[in-house]
Amino acid sequence: MINEDRLVNTFLELVRIDSPSGQEEAIARDLMARLKALGLAVTQDATGNLIARLEGRGKRKDDPPLLLSAHMDTVGTDTGIQPVVEDGIIHSDGTTILGADDKSGVAVILEVLGALAEEGTAHSPLEVAITVSEEVGLLGAKALDMGQLCAREGIVFDTGGPIGTVVVSTPYQDKLFATVHGRAAHAGAEPERGINAILVAAEAIAAMPLGRIDEETTANVGVIRGGVATNIVPDRVELHCEARSRDEAKLVAQTQAMCAALEASAARHEARVDLRQQRSYNGFKLSAETPIVKRAVAAIEALDLTPLLVPSGGGSDANVFAAGGVTTINLSTGMAEVHTANEQIAVEDLIHSAEVLWRIVTRQVVVPQ
Repeated sequence: MINEDRLVNTFLELVRIDSPSGQEEAIARDLMARLKALGLAVTQDATGNLIARLEGRGKRKDDPPLLLSAHMDTVGTDTGIQPVVEDGIIHSDGTTILGADDKSGVAVILEVLGALAEEGTAHSPLEVAITVSEEVGLLGAKALDMGQLCAREGIVFDTGGPIGTVVVSTPYQDKLFATVHGRAAHAGAEPERGINAILVAAEAIAAMPLGRIDEETTANVGVIRGGVATNIVPDRVELHCEARSRDEAKLVAQTQAMCAALEASAARHEARVDLRQQRSYNGFKLSAETPIVKRAVAAIEALDLTPLLVPSGGGSDANVFAAGGVTTINLSTGMAEVHTANEQIAVEDLIHSAEVLWRIVTRQVVVPQ
C-alpha cells in the first residue's frame, strides 16, 4: 500500500525544485516524467498545466472517473529551498518557505498512483490535473479546458488543518479597482484650487464596511497608490480592494456598498471616480450528504481520524473545478504556517493524507447510503 519512505522522499525531491508562480518549467518536466513512468497518459496545455489519465482497474474499471488535483507552483519568489526533517516534522532551513503548499498535495497524489501501480488493486478511473500559477489568482485552473475532463467529482489537496479536514464551503470573491480623479494644484500657494484625490479616497475608505462583516463575509482595501510630492495637491489615486462571502447576495451587497462610498465621496468633493469590478471566482457549498463528501468521510473514519467538514474563507482550484461542473472537495495534507519561513508539515500527516486518498480511489470503505 503506501510506501512511507518513498512518499517522504518524493516530497523532499519536489520541494528542492524551484517553482515560483510563472517559473514552473523545471517541475513540470519532472512531474511529466514521473506520471508517464507510472503508466499515465500525460499532456500539457498551453498554460503549462499537466493533465493525466489512468484507466480504472478490476471491479472498479467502469466506475465514474475521479479528478485528483494539486498545484505545482509555490508562493512568492523563494528559490533554493532546503528541506529539513527533524523529529518527524519537515520544515525549511528557516530562510525560505517550505513549499508544502502545495507540493505535499502533489506528493500525496504521486504516492497513491505509485501504490496502485505496484499493488494491482482495483480502482476507479482517475484524471489528474497538476496546475500552474495557483498562488497568483488560480490562473492555471482558470485557463484549463474543462471540456476535456470527464470526471464529475474531484478532490483537491490544498488546505491545512488536521488530517480529516474537508473544505465543503468556500466564498465568492470580487475584486474592485477604483481610480479617483481630483485636480492638481500648488499645495502651498493655492490649495483651494485643487481637489485632493487622497482625501476623497480616505473619506470613502472611512465610510466603507471593512474587515469581518459577518461570519460569511469579509472586505479589504489592500493597495493605495497616489500622489507625487508634498507640495502638489494629488489629482489621482488608485485603490485595489476585495470582498468575499460564502453568500453571493451578501457579496453583491458588500461590493455595492464599497462602490457607493467611493461615488458619494467623489460627489461631495466634485471629483470623479472610475470603478471596475471583477469576479475572481465563484464559491460552492456542499453538504454532508454529497456523495464525494460521504466517501471522504468514510475514508477518514476508516483510519480512526475525525472528519471535520469546514467552511473556508479563501479560494482554491476547487472553486474553479466546481464552477466547471466538477463537484470538488478540498482535503487537508496537514501543512501549517504556509507562505512563511515557519511553514512545516508532519511526516505522519503526509502519510495519513495518502492513506485517506488510497481508500477513496480504491473504495476500500463502506459508505453509508
